[in-house]
Amino acid sequence: MKLISFQHNNGQDSYGAVLGDRVVDLREVFGTRAPDLKALIAAGLLGEAAAALSSARATLALAELRLLPVIPNPGKIVCVGLNYGDHVRETGREITEKPTLFLRVAESQLAHGEDIVLPPESSRLDYEGEIAVVIGQGGRRIAEADAWAHIAGYACYNDGSIRDWQTATPQWTAGKNFWRTGGFGPWMVTRDEIRDDQVMTLVTRLNGEEMQRTTTDKLIHSIPRQIAHISAFTPLSPGDVIVTGTPGGVGAKRNPPVWMKPGDIVEIEVDAIGVLRNGIRAE
Repeated sequence: MKLISFQHNNGQDSYGAVLGDRVVDLREVFGTRAPDLKALIAAGLLGEAAAALSSARATLALAELRLLPVIPNPGKIVCVGLNYGDHVRETGREITEKPTLFLRVAESQLAHGEDIVLPPESSRLDYEGEIAVVIGQGGRRIAEADAWAHIAGYACYNDGSIRDWQTATPQWTAGKNFWRTGGFGPWMVTRDEIRDDQVMTLVTRLNGEEMQRTTTDKLIHSIPRQIAHISAFTPLSPGDVIVTGTPGGVGAKRNPPVWMKPGDIVEIEVDAIGVLRNGIRAE
């Protein structure tokens, strides 16, 4: 399934399954049992949702909906930095035995089709194409061998970064959490649609020009290793998001640097998922 979170014209938030250019409103199907996508995942209802599509009516036009970040209300967004060799090399750093981690807050995210916001505090807005993993089954100290079973699905992610704020100190928090800089979408593709350990191709384009390209077999720390490492120090919960790392080719390391500016269009494409597209506007 392709699952989205969205807002009706009347302002009510909901979620649904995408069938072509139409959408089944799953909040109408599950009601208070699962009022949002995170609740559906937490209740273990993904299988029931898939079964419901055989009889539910796709009453909504996808193009007419205002999308929300795939999981608008994640408990945690854990991002993995420096997780492709070419990105480590372009930053002049060393590969570490353990994953490099930082956190994003929910308010830093935005949906497919919305504009990433360039704040007045900086002109150094950079792209980072990534793949997001949405946790389905929670747990603590999850073994690598068991990690795939804890995944609900996958989405595209743009870890938009305000570089001068990120590099002003050894801590990256500020530069990674400006309001509405992290694109998350367009939907979550459920785990049953993507084979465990399937090699996915990730591409970033800025105004149609390819800036990044990689495949997930080049990850330094694999997705199961990320899940095992993170769950060692904090319990993972349904709806938590792990953002798995960006490859080389970021704007900050180009000569000359390439910064995103108002009017630009940035796309993150993952062959097994789809295309996340965002414009850029000044705040």
